Amino acid sequence: MRSEGAWRARIAGFDVPARVDGGKVSVVFPGGQGELRGTLAEDGRRITGHWIQPRVLMSGMKFATPVELRALQADVWRGEVAPLEDRFSLYLVVRKQPDGSVSAFIRNPERNFGNRMLFRVGLQGSAVRLTPSPGNVQIEGTFDAQAGRLSLRLPSMDTTFDFTRRERTQAVGLHPRTPAPGPYVYQRPIAEEDGWATASLAEVGMDVQPLRQLVQRILDQEPGPESAPAIQGLLVARLGKLVVEEYFQGFDKERPHDLRSASKSYASVMIGIALDQGAPFTVDTPVLSMFPEYKGRLANLDARKRKLTVAHLMTMSTGLSCDDDDPASPGNEDRLEDDVPDWYKYTLDLPMVREPGEKAVYCSANINLLGGVLRNATRMWIPEFFEKNLATPLQMRGYHLDLMPTGEQYLGGGIYMRPRDALKLGQLYLSGGTWNGRRVVSQAWVERSTANHATMGDGRTYGYTWWRHELRVGDRVYSEYEASGNGGQLVMVVPELDLVVMFTAGNYNHVAIWRKFREELLPRFILGAVTSK
Repeated sequence: MRSEGAWRARIAGFDVPARVDGGKVSVVFPGGQGELRGTLAEDGRRITGHWIQPRVLMSGMKFATPVELRALQADVWRGEVAPLEDRFSLYLVVRKQPDGSVSAFIRNPERNFGNRMLFRVGLQGSAVRLTPSPGNVQIEGTFDAQAGRLSLRLPSMDTTFDFTRRERTQAVGLHPRTPAPGPYVYQRPIAEEDGWATASLAEVGMDVQPLRQLVQRILDQEPGPESAPAIQGLLVARLGKLVVEEYFQGFDKERPHDLRSASKSYASVMIGIALDQGAPFTVDTPVLSMFPEYKGRLANLDARKRKLTVAHLMTMSTGLSCDDDDPASPGNEDRLEDDVPDWYKYTLDLPMVREPGEKAVYCSANINLLGGVLRNATRMWIPEFFEKNLATPLQMRGYHLDLMPTGEQYLGGGIYMRPRDALKLGQLYLSGGTWNGRRVVSQAWVERSTANHATMGDGRTYGYTWWRHELRVGDRVYSEYEASGNGGQLVMVVPELDLVVMFTAGNYNHVAIWRKFREELLPRFILGAVTSK
């Protein structure tokens, strides 16, 4: 609002100065407690932009969330900020063993903390000790029997958690459904104002029985000390209609899910949109030419680095010393921390270890560099570009974009998004670049970005940030491409069957489990359910 010529913003008890300059609106809250970046519409009736929240415990990242303020009267706007909920829930399951000893294990749906750790429990007076298998850290705490409270200090988080007893009916997130649901009954998804048409399985030529078996299999899982498929969402669309929508382990249709590296596929979509709009570069443009701000300032500059192109970034075949599967690699994603002020320059400074295009190596920093190309070519803050060119035409809501220390969007992974909205990425590509009849990206780019451009070390082929596979069902083989993220975040497209499938899951750093979603669950229970081609 404006009062006596000065702009002010009032949010959650704060009353701070605001800046309005040429239609741009910015508000910075003291102590790093948040920031608003927006644009005032020409008619003055709306301010659209993003709320930037402080770092969250779950990932340590800042996030930008879309927000809209509407005019109440002249020079007064009001809206609601809904930041990402910083949720981190821990369950400690304690069980008495047949030999009289007591064991325990931890379950954490958000980050899979405590994965594969089984403890022996010791109690002396009020002192509690959880002793894990050799090589892991012992956890100690106290038990207040009168209050029914177990306090444990987790050394890896430098935090003390207070645990209280929960019955089966209260343990939301520990079990697939709370309370126990009984036999699964299929229901057609509910149509909402998000662009998805819905239908029953029968209406799109799919047999309900295999899907019923799959969902019942998920519901029948009991929490245990061994790692198991932690499926948190299952969505299926066929013939452009949403036909299956099920959530588990405390998740629901409005709770944004961490897409992890499945978010990488949005990078190439945005590059394609920028090229469609006439941005001044091509996939063959040398990357260094897109970063004039670093001219004369880059390390390890040689002839190979000068030949590095935008296409090499999208296929992770840059030749840079960057390997996410090698902890010692200087370009490993884990090295991109707050003490690295400029992640673009850090990546461009990496030494070259081979010729560009010679070999594809999984490297998140490569994909993130596409953000710098996009920003410099379009002169737009990436969250604004995402909102205008993807979120709005795809009718998304309630998403959260993770940010680097510079405040620019990180394109290497980590967008939080409603699964119904994430599924739209697959449908957009299946439909040749359109959503509900509206052109979002060109069909030529869809075809080009899902074609085979590189082969990873494990033999899998890769497009422009899209993985490619072949799936066998009986004597049939189907081509599939997907956006894929750690833990089991999979948006899978099977063009021949006009089918898009999404899994969300919490099997982080457990690829042997979540790759079975594609290799076993998808062919057997979903592709096998298709009765009409």
